[in-house]
Amino acid sequence: MTAAQALLSEELPAIHKLRQAVENALEGKPDVVELALVALLARGHLLIEDVPGVGKTTLARAVAQAVGGDMKRLQFTSDLLPSDVVGISIWDQRQSEFVLRQGPVFANILLADEINRASPRTQSSLLEAMNEAQVSIDGQTIPLPDPFFVIATQNPQDFAGTFPLPESQLDRFLLRIRIGYPPAAVELRLLTEGITDRAADVKPVLDPARLVELQRAVQRVALDSSLANYLQALVQATRSSPALSLGASTRGAIALASAARARALVRGRSYCIADDIHDLAVPALAHRVRLSSTADGFMPTRDEAEAAVRELVARVPVPL
Repeated sequence: MTAAQALLSEELPAIHKLRQAVENALEGKPDVVELALVALLARGHLLIEDVPGVGKTTLARAVAQAVGGDMKRLQFTSDLLPSDVVGISIWDQRQSEFVLRQGPVFANILLADEINRASPRTQSSLLEAMNEAQVSIDGQTIPLPDPFFVIATQNPQDFAGTFPLPESQLDRFLLRIRIGYPPAAVELRLLTEGITDRAADVKPVLDPARLVELQRAVQRVALDSSLANYLQALVQATRSSPALSLGASTRGAIALASAARARALVRGRSYCIADDIHDLAVPALAHRVRLSSTADGFMPTRDEAEAAVRELVARVPVPL
């Protein structure tokens, strides 16, 4: 058995079970579930942006429960403080010393619900955690559990009471996705059978140690030089386009490569193809760019940014 065959035989059954468990909770959205698993397996973080009531939290909870391990949910609000996220040192009179009271960030999976309802100061408390899997509290640097995965949901920026995420925060998310309305048949069934919390019925199909093994397996997926050149050309196109004043960062390029490897494995391959990069370019790069026509201090709308990246992707030649 070759190394590639061994990789697939060991990992595909676990990935299939994980995918099936999440799809059972979010019917009619297999492409959305696939993107969520890509972010998870690539050791990235996932931002789900959509209107209220289409299943953002359901998807996040289903992924978290299928993976097992320690999950914490934090509802972001305008009065939330950074210490409510990472924790705080408090004085223990019995021990006569300061004791760390850990915040919800100390978990394998953190569900940051409606993240853009918190102030920018509170949003920034996740930067170190998402980038380095550690937090600094009162001069102490404390590692977070492994694996550590943030699933954040947010409403569109034009909704009342929201604070747009800054570029530095957006750049920490591997993918930004939307769910969209359910297919008519699924929605009709919800209406006739009654709304149930299907995420609550999801049973763990992995444990944290097994998830780490799957994440390591992603790094063994082959990305040949022609595809690496294609990926770099896409990223370079965002930096040289007159339509964009800010192109994708090197972190964005690495994120796209990791996502392409994860997608290949989810689809049963030990190697990447051009479609893996082509199809993931928009969810991996569009939230990392700024339009030239956008006034200082304002982020482009999601549709504008995605359209600009989609146009660039269409112009860059795909390797044969």
